[in-house]
Amino acid sequence: MGGQARAVLFAVVLLASGIPAAAQSDYPTRPVRIVVPFAPGGVVDVMARLLSQRLTGDLGKNFYLQNFGGAGGDIGTRNAAASANDGYTILITSSSFVVNPSLHAKVPYDPIKDFEPISIAASSPDVLVVNPSVPAKNVHELVDAILNNPDRYSFASAGIGTTPHLSGELFRLSTGIKLVHVPFPGAGPALEATAGGHTPIAFSSLPAAVPLVKGGSLRALATTSPTRVDALPDVPTMAEQGFPGQEAETLVFILAPAGTPAEIANTLSAEIRKIVGMPEVKAQFDALGFTPVGTTPEETSQRIKQEIAKWAKVITDANLRQTAD
Repeated sequence: MGGQARAVLFAVVLLASGIPAAAQSDYPTRPVRIVVPFAPGGVVDVMARLLSQRLTGDLGKNFYLQNFGGAGGDIGTRNAAASANDGYTILITSSSFVVNPSLHAKVPYDPIKDFEPISIAASSPDVLVVNPSVPAKNVHELVDAILNNPDRYSFASAGIGTTPHLSGELFRLSTGIKLVHVPFPGAGPALEATAGGHTPIAFSSLPAAVPLVKGGSLRALATTSPTRVDALPDVPTMAEQGFPGQEAETLVFILAPAGTPAEIANTLSAEIRKIVGMPEVKAQFDALGFTPVGTTPEETSQRIKQEIAKWAKVITDANLRQTAD
């Protein structure tokens, strides 16, 4: 077969696959939409804006945000799942992506079948805090206090199905203690109630709790991270105190609609890993209470499956599944 014939055959194969010849090597050739399934101003939104600015500068085309708040992230996630799989729509979301399918009777997306994983940009653990009037100075003392006073203690969280709520349920299930959950509409009200002594214990996202811990309004007993965090270096992890298996992190996932070409996913993943490795970006993430991660598509896929299985078990064991929405 001559060179011209081979070129014609190659073009026919590309057309049959539905992928223009220059679509991947030249990516991106036009603006890319980033779907954020939460209202503007939250941590995921702020992080998405930081990443979009870097992606725009590095790849030469505008990466712009569209926010779709509501339904715990499900509305925006559905929008992204239904978008064209040409690499010009990506989703930046949080751990609700892996929790909601087990928590709710029905969600408008399948986290495995409807998306191509790109990367995990960052992570942030939860922190176990108590009102200063609580005598416990560590997790063992807190468990003993609850066991000795089973009707006295409750824990606050930012709401049903949030990562801090699930952290508290995991702690309760693994220790066998009696601990009533008190949900609040956000981390701020939950921590205010704990600082005021109305709810003696709280599981909270790290960024919201750090100022109150440093100011003395709350005492931090442990983080749910694999290792100690820079924001609270003197606070040991759960595992350090003899409570393994309590790791719980809010993760920032970057995904694309299912069927997005692997070359595009790999390009975006490599770019994300480069960006989150920059010292100035790490400083910005640290200020938000997050640690840069940066994973490959394969690593991201594996972590998504792990997180779904982990929280599905907690939700089932704690009987948290919502039967109607």
